Parts: sequence; C-alpha cells; structure tokens
Amino acid sequence: MKYKRILLKLSGEALLGEKDFGIDPKQIEQYARDVKAIVDKGIEVAIVIGAGNIFRGIQAEETGIDRASGDYMGMLGTVMNGVALQSGFENVGINTRLVSAIEMKEIAESYIRRRAIRHLEKGRVVIFVAGTGSPYFTTDSAAALRASEIGADLLLKGTRVNGIYTADPEKDKTATKFEDISFEDVIAKRLPVMDMTAFTMCQENNMPIIVFNMNEEGSLQKLIAGEKIGTLVAN
Repeated sequence: MKYKRILLKLSGEALLGEKDFGIDPKQIEQYARDVKAIVDKGIEVAIVIGAGNIFRGIQAEETGIDRASGDYMGMLGTVMNGVALQSGFENVGINTRLVSAIEMKEIAESYIRRRAIRHLEKGRVVIFVAGTGSPYFTTDSAAALRASEIGADLLLKGTRVNGIYTADPEKDKTATKFEDISFEDVIAKRLPVMDMTAFTMCQENNMPIIVFNMNEEGSLQKLIAGEKIGTLVAN
C-alpha cells in the first residue's frame, strides 16, 4: 500500500445519497464496505464528517441566529452523522471510536491526541466529530488540523466529482480536470478546494490533498493502492 495512515474528509452532503435531506443508509453501507476493504489491508483510517445534510452554521444568519450559535448547531449535526457512520461501520465488522471536540461523554470520547493515535495503531477507525470545537472554523479546517495532529500521510477529500476542475463540472460541460496541481496554482486560480484556513494549514504542514469521488464504489481502494484517482494537490 502506498499510504499507511490517512484522514478522510466527508461532507455531510455525501451522506444524502439519493435523498434531499438527512441520511441515506445505502450510502453509509457503501462507505463502510470501502473503508473496511482498506482497513483489512492494515491502513489506519481517521474520518472527519461534516453536517451539510442537516445544518450549516452559516445558514443560521438567515434565521436570525448569531453565527457562533449556528456553528455550534452545525457541530451537533456532525455528531449525529458520526453516530450514524459508527453504527454503519460496526455493522460490517469495523472497530470504531467516536471522538468529539466537545465533551459529551455519554456519546463520544473527548479528543485527546495521543489516545486517538493509539486507537489508530490498534486498527480502529477514528471518527472525529464536532469540528474543531470552536465556532468560525469549518469541518475542512477540522480535517486539516486533525490530519496534521495525527501525522497522516494524506488528506483525502471525498466529494461527488472525481477531482478538481477548471469549473464546476456539474454545471459547465467544458470544464477540464487537473491530474496534479500545486498549492500555489490552486490559490492563483481561486479553485474552491477547501476554505483558505484549511488549505493554508495543509500547505504549511506539507500535507498533500487528494480530491476524489467517494461515491464511486471501489475508488478509495484503488487510490490507496497507488492508482491515479482524483486530483493531487501538493507542494
């Protein structure tokens, strides 16, 4: 295997599957099978999950809720998604630990870096929820932070498209895909890979990013085996 320890960032929208709202159990089942295939080969896997299928903090402004309160609501949404992922993963025989940036001991462990790393070393999939635990930071930032803290070899961003394009391929049929691109070029071209805080953190910590289509079954296994999948962003 090309990589030993990875962090997989999944958006909340990824859990929608074919639904308009909430969680599609078929989508979780597919993710569970894909993750189990690489865990069985000795890959250490951590996951950061978003909450866009339930609530985005930035949406709170439309309802009169202040941004900080809205972000905390979004963090709670990630916990709901994390519990769903944990249940789906354990249904296929994956040992997991749900780790929260906000203390809620009846549901999840509180985040302690060395403990999280030990779980990974023991072959458990660690699901990080509640973002960074602070408002004004996205789950992309949480993914960049946790990937750096646990010493991941790679940050994988699972999306609905198979890489980074010159434009949104779902809207612009003339958009072309980048096979490889540097951090500097992403910034210069203003490509929406991640929010700038997360992106800069990856650049400063020399954390390569691969953007790929997680909804294509088997793509995660191919990527970990070294096949050219998605778009690589690196220094």
